[in-house]
Amino acid sequence: MTLDPGRAGPDPAGLDEAVRAHTRRGVRLQLVVRAVLVVFVGLTMTVVPPTRGAAAGYALVGAYALWAVGIAVWIHRGGRAAERMAWLALFVDLAVLAALTLATGLEAQQSWTADVLINGFFLIPVLAATDLRPRVCAAVVVPTVLVSLAASIATRSANEEPWASIALHTLVLAGVGTACVGLSRIQRSRLAAISGLLGERTALLDELVRTEERERRTLSEQLHDGALQYVLAARQDLDELRDPDPLPDAVERLEHALAESSRLLRSTVSELHPAVLHQAGLARALRDLAASTRGVAVEVALRDWPADLRTSQDTLLFSAARELLGNVTRHAAAGTARVALARDGATARLEVADDGRGIADGALADSLRDGHIGLRSHQLRAAAAGGRLTLAPAVPHGTVATVELPLTG
Repeated sequence: MTLDPGRAGPDPAGLDEAVRAHTRRGVRLQLVVRAVLVVFVGLTMTVVPPTRGAAAGYALVGAYALWAVGIAVWIHRGGRAAERMAWLALFVDLAVLAALTLATGLEAQQSWTADVLINGFFLIPVLAATDLRPRVCAAVVVPTVLVSLAASIATRSANEEPWASIALHTLVLAGVGTACVGLSRIQRSRLAAISGLLGERTALLDELVRTEERERRTLSEQLHDGALQYVLAARQDLDELRDPDPLPDAVERLEHALAESSRLLRSTVSELHPAVLHQAGLARALRDLAASTRGVAVEVALRDWPADLRTSQDTLLFSAARELLGNVTRHAAAGTARVALARDGATARLEVADDGRGIADGALADSLRDGHIGLRSHQLRAAAAGGRLTLAPAVPHGTVATVELPLTG
């Protein structure tokens, strides 16, 4: 089925809502990880208390905990603007952690507090990765690595940490930060892919509604201008036969009108649902389709497909073959085409190849943007059935379309 041109685009409100939903989830995860960081800092100050500056450290931890609660409330009530600006709070996390590390590590040779707190810097890149914006994540990761390195150097003389230990710690933190930036990028690309699929789905549904309306209107016009006219003519001829003195050719005209109306109705019914597909099978239906194709010489080849075979995929395979042959006659400028149907174990394989000019890169996407969803809709139907529809260039020229579907009976 090929559609008339018509623009159909994604619903911006739907896409925006999808992005907002993922952003909210990221911010909620950020709040959870920050809570873990607050608990880590509090437990460190309690379990491994510093030998100096304990009072200031406890006050800073308390203020940090209250600030974390305030940030959570602000984000919950602030709406979208607060969600987008939540990443700025990461610099406060970094500053608090750096301040505690320096306060507990400077000139405190017998305290392990700073050595434990330095591990908290690993949570900062994780917090940044929840934002799903790689640039934001990188903007937090870089200063985190630098601040951690600076804090380690500043407290080195107090805890006598070797330079090699500082270098290795910084290297691991940089690796974790790089991984978080990469993870943020991957998640962002997935979100973009999901948004694209949502937009494509919306466009397909919109165009399918328009197509259904066009097909109904076309069917109504065909019946009204074709078979119905012949039926009305036949009724007039029948009334004339009841006349005591009918015209000599009344019977002949009546037979002609009934024959033409029957032919037109049979043709319309066949377009809607080919009876031969269920009466004689897919193989016979494909041969009839090839014989009725105009402008291209079509060859049909069967392999391991008995004439009386019936499967659950017959309708989908026939519909795909009709769409593909229709595209060949309309767009390929081909002289010949070949339809090959085969059964490979529990898989049905349909190939439609032509010797035309081929399909250019990006042509399918351009066609979809222009509202032609016939081929794309068959790809989605094949995927929904557990199979696939692919396009590839033929040798030496032309296109090969392949449909592979699992057979379930």
